[in-house]
Amino acid sequence: MLLHNLNETLVIVLAIGDGKALAPLTARRAPAALSYAGNYRVIDFALTNCMHSGLRRITVFTQFNALSLQNHLRDGWSIFNTDLGEFVTAVSPPVNEERSTYSGQANALFQNLYFLDGSTEDTVIVVSGEQIYRMDYAAAIQRHAESNADVTVVTIDRETADGVGFSSHLTLDGEQIQAIVPQDTPQPLPAGTEDVGPMEVYVFRRQWLVDVLKAVGAEGTRNLRLMDLVREHMFGKATVIAYRFGGKYGRVTQDRYWRTLRNLDDYYDANMDILKLEPPLDIYQADWPIRTYQMQRPPARTVPGRSCNEGICVNSVIAGGTVIAGGGVNHSVLGNRVYISDGATVEDSILFTGTTVGEGARLRRVICDRNVAIPAWEQIGIDPKRDAERFHVTPTGVVVIPSDFKFDE
Repeated sequence: MLLHNLNETLVIVLAIGDGKALAPLTARRAPAALSYAGNYRVIDFALTNCMHSGLRRITVFTQFNALSLQNHLRDGWSIFNTDLGEFVTAVSPPVNEERSTYSGQANALFQNLYFLDGSTEDTVIVVSGEQIYRMDYAAAIQRHAESNADVTVVTIDRETADGVGFSSHLTLDGEQIQAIVPQDTPQPLPAGTEDVGPMEVYVFRRQWLVDVLKAVGAEGTRNLRLMDLVREHMFGKATVIAYRFGGKYGRVTQDRYWRTLRNLDDYYDANMDILKLEPPLDIYQADWPIRTYQMQRPPARTVPGRSCNEGICVNSVIAGGTVIAGGGVNHSVLGNRVYISDGATVEDSILFTGTTVGEGARLRRVICDRNVAIPAWEQIGIDPKRDAERFHVTPTGVVVIPSDFKFDE
């Protein structure tokens, strides 16, 4: 039995990160607008979760380098009926006496108190737009209503999170949170409890959230994560429960995949994950398709090059409009309108929209941002010393080429 009317839920998608850890890919775009799996943007996962969960009142808090993200929301997500009170709306930092930016997650909510206080929805769900996962939010909201909770924290266990560092540790007894401990102050677990972490999905009773934000104030929310707001100002004073991600509830296939993008190696690994024999993220679930905006492109194809070599594609994801003309692509992710010339080879790489790879060029473990022309016979990812002199190289050796990079003649 559905205890909660989803029309009484307001969604806040946080896409406010500065993206410094993902530079140079974020020099012109927000982390939430990064390409993923050739076709998608990272934010498409949170918005798709909303869409399939029946949530139709969605605000996206934006901040740094937001133009690309806002264009994507306009082009791909203007799908709801505003006459029925449905919307996907981008919200920028408010401008009062002086220009302002959000100093953190809690501060973003505080600076938009006028919006939260004036809303009519009973429930607010706050999610990150900078993570890759699939989840039925409706199941978490239902459990929140059944428990008559003030705050529900969606949690993920350490094994499922695959070693990702948490901002806090939560100890659970069933769905009851026994303790919330900051990451930098670990302590022994009480007997019979489990150690889990928050995955940046929170369901709030709206009025309780508004009252807490008013009481804490601007200075109190500065640089404060939402988990710290819950720990410092809600835990022990309100009904706070945990909802387990990847449990038995919800309609999405429980692949239990959750990837945060802390750095460029995380971003690279997340794309490589979909190329595994059994991908840990099922983007092919027929009744949970990932929605995005795609320009009208012809199908991808392989053709012989001028030397009559056949174009070859092995274990790769290839977006529309891409042509492999006598080159070879192996274990790579290629975006829209990529062109691989005769005799060129691309291996273990991610190529963004508009990349062209010249004749005989070799790319290995490369992330190439959009609209870059790789010269004929160029070699990248082969000579670490030369790569480091020209490009950013990650700790694991992935070479990152910024958008519109111009090679020496």
